[in-house]
Amino acid sequence: MTFGQFLSILRARWWVVLLVLGLTVATTVVVSLLLPKQYTATASVVVDFKPDPISAAVFGGMPSPAVMATQVDILTSERVALRVVQANRLSENPQIRQQWQDETGGEGTVEQWLITLFQKSLDVQPSRESSVIRVGYQAPDPRFAAGMANAFVQAYVDTSLALRVNPARQYSGFFDQQVKDSREALEKAQSRLSAFQRANGIIATDERLDVENARLNELSSQLVALQAVAAESRSRQAQANSAAGDRIQEVLANPVINQLKADITRAEVQIKQLTARLGEAHPQVVEARGSLAELRSRLDAETRRVTGGVTVTSTINTQREAQVRAALEAQRAQVLRMKTVRDEGLVLQREVENAQRTYDAVQARLAQSSLESQTTQSNVNVLTQAVPPLEPSSPNIPLNVALSVFLGGLLAVGTALLLELMDRRVRSVDDVIAALDLPVIGVLPKPGAKRWSAGKALPMQQRLMPPLPPAAKEA
Repeated sequence: MTFGQFLSILRARWWVVLLVLGLTVATTVVVSLLLPKQYTATASVVVDFKPDPISAAVFGGMPSPAVMATQVDILTSERVALRVVQANRLSENPQIRQQWQDETGGEGTVEQWLITLFQKSLDVQPSRESSVIRVGYQAPDPRFAAGMANAFVQAYVDTSLALRVNPARQYSGFFDQQVKDSREALEKAQSRLSAFQRANGIIATDERLDVENARLNELSSQLVALQAVAAESRSRQAQANSAAGDRIQEVLANPVINQLKADITRAEVQIKQLTARLGEAHPQVVEARGSLAELRSRLDAETRRVTGGVTVTSTINTQREAQVRAALEAQRAQVLRMKTVRDEGLVLQREVENAQRTYDAVQARLAQSSLESQTTQSNVNVLTQAVPPLEPSSPNIPLNVALSVFLGGLLAVGTALLLELMDRRVRSVDDVIAALDLPVIGVLPKPGAKRWSAGKALPMQQRLMPPLPPAAKEA
């Protein structure tokens, strides 16, 4: 179908088009006037995304689509609607209960029936690129619509606060029990540490261990010194017990021995003089020889006494070395035992410190949870309150008329085309060509048409004629 054919159909069936269009518009106007008026009241809330001053939690920084969608879901949830019903005590209203009985026959609950009814009239729209949510409610009464919109906003604010406070209260109870358990664990750890310190006679500091380490170092130094002295004493003892015992330092430095040696030297000189003057058998010579023998005997006895003293000194130094070595080993064992005890004490001390840190952390969480459970501020605030609207939101007669004109026009054109398909007629040269599949030679004007119009239309129709084939021209 060409556009010319389409226009010719509309010209031919213009009365059908006008009739359908008029009926559509008239019906729309009548229905719009007969429909009950509905008023839409709108309130708005703003969701605060700043950090929470109590929990220091950030609610998103900027309103993300997921966060705003969550807020919209909360606002349209049954929990908010149930709070509206409970806050206004709508379930206790006899008229509402009677209406519920009439519509549902007593099935279900009046609260659930009211929730479903309210959710149908509720319209929640989040703003683009902002944290504002608009809450609209539609009702026949403008004051009722405004009251319900404000009631939903307040219920949403209370529900948001409850969603923050109720988990905090549960956490507070949990952390309260954990604080008691942590305190008990800390007290047990401290008791074990105290009992261990009392049993081993230690204190929390390392002063005693430092003293014992100093004593161990001192004994080690004494042992080294005594080992050197004992080694020297054993060397002197060996020299004293040998044939060269009279040449040891103690013998050479002894004044008695030196005096006896001097006396022996003088006695030998005197004997030589007496022997040379008096002879070997003279009594004075014999007496001098006896004195010399006595002096040598005393020298030998004194030498043995001095060398014996060296042996005694060596024995004493060896015994002292053994005593210091034994004391050193005992002190080393004592230090090792104290280190072992200290390590065990450090383990218990770390248990006490860990228990203390756990207790402090749980105590801090308990304080934070307690503050959060007592908060009365929500991150949702009322931006505007709903007021009773002056004009109804529906029916919108101008919009309905505009839509009826558009849809009625489509329906009218469709009706005209449908009638044309049911009763097809020739309305133009194109219809003749399409129906007969033959060229049009000429077109007669309509009866009663004026000459000027007929003469003017003929060339136009001739222009629509296709060129004749060669066979037709020859005929």
